Amino acid sequence: MGLGCAALGNLFAALPDDQASATVDAAWEAGIRTFDTAPHYGLGLSERRLGAALRDRPRDEYVLSTKVGRLLDPAPAGAEASRDQEGFDVPATHRRRWDFSAEGVRRSLADSLDRLGLDRIDVVLLHDPDDHLDWAVREAYPALRDLRAAGLVGAIGAGMNSASALTGLVEECDLDVVLVAGRYTVLEQGALDRLLPACVRRGTSVLVGGVFNSGLLAADRPGPDATYDYATAPTELIERARRIADVCERHGARLPQAALRLPLAHPAVAGVLVGARSPDEIVHDVALAAEPVPTGCWAELKAAGLLRADVPVPEE
Repeated sequence: MGLGCAALGNLFAALPDDQASATVDAAWEAGIRTFDTAPHYGLGLSERRLGAALRDRPRDEYVLSTKVGRLLDPAPAGAEASRDQEGFDVPATHRRRWDFSAEGVRRSLADSLDRLGLDRIDVVLLHDPDDHLDWAVREAYPALRDLRAAGLVGAIGAGMNSASALTGLVEECDLDVVLVAGRYTVLEQGALDRLLPACVRRGTSVLVGGVFNSGLLAADRPGPDATYDYATAPTELIERARRIADVCERHGARLPQAALRLPLAHPAVAGVLVGARSPDEIVHDVALAAEPVPTGCWAELKAAGLLRADVPVPEE
């Protein structure tokens, strides 16, 4: 399990600095050694907080990933008094600008290293290049490939919500890892069609983010205000999640427990990333992920059509 650090950038609501630091500390104490951030998260706040929290940790004992594709430019005078408009509760001191050029990649990494205050970045991901795929393949990918060849970064890849777009990148580029968010969960397994088989063929590791589908699978039984893909969940998805929860309960398991464990059964998946806003949240998730789900639960989910028949499940 890795810690996804969007919440450290004040995603949806502000966190005090000490709470953000304590969350990283709790993740470390729970055994987590993979941390994922991005300039996009809180206009650099997540990177600054994560770097500060990790600075005194042994550098060879953890893996840090960040992303390229959005440069942060200073906002015009006076604009910084407003709030960021992309879901993060931070002052709008900077503006994001899409840039998948080679120069943009190098500047983005230099800026990230400065914010992190660390000596290197282990994994660099193209961040959400959905509308800029040609640009990313033509310029950003070769720049990352050259940085990897020079030993300046350890591994390269891409992080997106779109499984189909990631599949194209895996097939066209020599990527070490992809981060797919929300498309390989207990609720939906679209990544099983093309992305995961392509990653197996190419030897590309997969990190699965959004295993709770941005909230819908985080509770033992979703309420009517549950969220899906950062918006209010459709009624039919809430009902489907509740049916999955009912099956889990019959087998002595919990819905978020199943959500954490299912992706790990696929041979391409190297790990899952979970976000946390507090020490209690990450400790809770680590404890859940350590508990096996009875095999009968997976069998009933498949028999009821609530889980694809071809999805690999943990043998526990």
